[in-house]
Amino acid sequence: MSPSEEAQFDNPAYASLCGAHAQLAQVRGRARRYPDDVAPFLGLPTPPTAQDWRDAADLVAPGTFVAGRYGGAELPDGWQAVQAFDLVQMVEERVTGADFAAAIPLGAGDVPEILELVAQTEPGPFLPRTIELGDYLGIRRDGKLVAMAGERFHLDGWTEISAVCTRPDHRGQGLASQLMGALIAGIKRRSERAFLHVMSTNTGAIRLYEELGFRVRQTATLTVVMREPPG
Repeated sequence: MSPSEEAQFDNPAYASLCGAHAQLAQVRGRARRYPDDVAPFLGLPTPPTAQDWRDAADLVAPGTFVAGRYGGAELPDGWQAVQAFDLVQMVEERVTGADFAAAIPLGAGDVPEILELVAQTEPGPFLPRTIELGDYLGIRRDGKLVAMAGERFHLDGWTEISAVCTRPDHRGQGLASQLMGALIAGIKRRSERAFLHVMSTNTGAIRLYEELGFRVRQTATLTVVMREPPG
């Protein structure tokens, strides 16, 4: 990777909000965030300055939460870390995409079913407008949505695969792999490459993604922070 690509991957939410998702970004100074019904991410430059955090405070209502990779930066007064997740970032190395006839595009009308599937499977944050971040594909069985996968962060030349999930009673059929293959085929048609994030404790998923041709680039910590109410 070039130094500019490395910098994107070290701060993907910020890179996406400055690039492909700039039209969604709420901006104060150098601080950027997604709308709170799209995604929970607050993007700050690396490293963030005191002014960046002051600008961020204008974007985050007191008592509410946002998440990001802040590089171990010490939080200023008025902010509190409430949870942290260790992630593995994986990038494609030898992946091949393949269209999957059973995969159907998902849209805004499918969001209620998507939210129900997310509640059952917990693939990560998915909100009422998350579907606006990219292409989403699903599989239906007997009319019910049983599996899905989609796109989240968009970097220069790269697209993140996210929200990969399958209902428990339909696992073991390779649905997640086939959906990912279909997404990768679409990403390749745009002359882009795929990457993803997965919880470091999800060793089964990491093995699956390695089998699909992804490699671990780095581990990172996603920190959920709260803007403290005044007083």
